Amino acid sequence: MRTVAFGSLAAFGVAGIVALAPLSAQSPSGTVDSHVAAARTAAGQDHIGLFNRLCQPEPARPAASAATAPTAAPPRPPGPPAKATWEADAVKVFDNLYFVGEKEYSAWAVATSDGIIILDTIFEYSVDSQIVGGLKKLGLDPSTIKYALVSHGHRDHSGGAQYLQDSFKTRVMLSAADWDMLEKNTRDPSKPKRDLVVTDGQVLTLGGQQLTFYITPGHTMGTVSTLVPVFDRGTRHVAAAWGGTAFNFPHSKERFQIYIDSARRFSDIAVKAGADVLIANHTIFDGSKTKLPAMATRKPGDPHPYVIGTDSVRRYLKVAEECAVAAMMRLP
Repeated sequence: MRTVAFGSLAAFGVAGIVALAPLSAQSPSGTVDSHVAAARTAAGQDHIGLFNRLCQPEPARPAASAATAPTAAPPRPPGPPAKATWEADAVKVFDNLYFVGEKEYSAWAVATSDGIIILDTIFEYSVDSQIVGGLKKLGLDPSTIKYALVSHGHRDHSGGAQYLQDSFKTRVMLSAADWDMLEKNTRDPSKPKRDLVVTDGQVLTLGGQQLTFYITPGHTMGTVSTLVPVFDRGTRHVAAAWGGTAFNFPHSKERFQIYIDSARRFSDIAVKAGADVLIANHTIFDGSKTKLPAMATRKPGDPHPYVIGTDSVRRYLKVAEECAVAAMMRLP
């Protein structure tokens, strides 16, 4: 029998309000350059993609009211892009974790004895080829997809969710804030029907495996970050998935401070949990562009490309934090 257990903080289907820590009252110390330097040091050689994406100056996005704030990523040209530009091989990464995403946008499948949990659903035009087709190529049954966690309500992560709902009766999970954001979005060609509401600290148990979700506002106001136990030839590790990364939101000091506070909080959570694996929803951020091919040539006894250690996971979130501080300090 399928078992689903929820954390004590709230039950699915009930909108929860996240109690955020108070915003820092004082201005950050140091200079833009000193925070960029701190981010560069934290990046080392393993998080260069993240550093390059976040710490380069970009034009400020004007602050907006809730009524006028953008509700999704910028619209793309009509029609799907050529398949050759996004098609990627599905890869078994851990005993229970599989990559079923695109070249640039990631989707992950957590396989349990009682069904599959998908982390992010990529686009409506690629979900059948990549997630459904990818699972089949890996010997997994897509009809057993029980849940799909959407980290945040942008089309590159939520676009395929409706297809999974309609095809497999998959239960789709977002935070309350991002369900609201999706409902206001009139641009995306495919949106899931409102379903399960993720609350902070919630635990999903399926087939004896437990995933824990945290509301980490910043990239969107309801971004969800996740801890996932994974196994490498029977050895247990913990994967941390930072739910939203880029600064493509209205730029204000308050919004950046929310992002910074979330990065600090999730770093503490990940370190306390002993997270030693990092996965992202864009392949450039977690090094998947090189790590996925490395899985194909990995021999018995070789280190696992994704097992980077708790300190490296901490440094990844430090890069996000320090680049956000630098970006906030650049604001007038």
